[in-house]
Amino acid sequence: MPNIKIFSGSSHPDLSQKIADRLGLELGKVVTKKFSNQETCVEIGESVRGEDVYIVQSGCGEINDNLMELLIMINACKIASASRVTAVIPCFPYARQDKKDKSRAPISAKLVANMLSVSGADHIITMDLHASQIQGFFDIPVDNLYAEPAVLKWIKENISEWKNCTIVSPDAGGAKRVTSIADRLNVDFALIHKERKKANEVDRMVLVGDVKDRVAILVDDMADTCGTICHAADKLISAGATKVYAILTHGIFSGPAISRINNACFEAVVVTNTIPQEEKMKHCNKIQVIDISMILAEAIRRTHNGESVSYLFSHVPL
Repeated sequence: MPNIKIFSGSSHPDLSQKIADRLGLELGKVVTKKFSNQETCVEIGESVRGEDVYIVQSGCGEINDNLMELLIMINACKIASASRVTAVIPCFPYARQDKKDKSRAPISAKLVANMLSVSGADHIITMDLHASQIQGFFDIPVDNLYAEPAVLKWIKENISEWKNCTIVSPDAGGAKRVTSIADRLNVDFALIHKERKKANEVDRMVLVGDVKDRVAILVDDMADTCGTICHAADKLISAGATKVYAILTHGIFSGPAISRINNACFEAVVVTNTIPQEEKMKHCNKIQVIDISMILAEAIRRTHNGESVSYLFSHVPL
């Protein structure tokens, strides 16, 4: 594969390395450091003139620092005459601030989209956007990949009684994602209606659908403080579910999340490695990880070669 360079930001070097290994490439030389006043400094250590450049940086950890680092890296490559710069952002930052849900609220996801475009990105590859309309915040092409094929594979391989399960959405927003998975597995789905009084706190929940004497699999795109999914798990057990699994694309797990999961009645909480999970797995043995590096690597390979990416919406690359 000539003319391709992959650089890693500092947010998730492990994922970047897996992507590079999968493609049979070396990661490009880049030094990211901070000056003593906390300004970010990036030095690209090799020529990118005329190259097809991919920069892998996830929206996790120190989100603002990592976002700024990504913007600086994109700009550094762009003004060093790279022919095309693609930002590979497995977990898109600020994706939950995508609408004005109350007066004077910012639409930060649109602001991030503008910043990426202005910094010089020509193409975005991301995964399971919180709302797929975020693609419309950009005027450049956005490939929103799905973890769904990898999730289906995990369910079939790891849950022996998957034919007698119910896929459950912990809120109305995820209903589409859940019905799609339920259709592919040919099982029933249920949803939980929740009312929030303020952000990150759930007030009350109502289960719509039947989970009695079945395995319940909660599916959502992200879990942050895990209040919703832990509440939902209790609700499912009280409604007669035999076991409860949670499958989430982005395991942010901030604040009290880990202690909540440890105290909740999950068999397993399954996340993908769009966000590094090694530290969290040390403190919680219920967390299991699905590797999605091959999906991102295949998307990069296909984009670079000018092939269609839509095959990845329904298949896991071997």
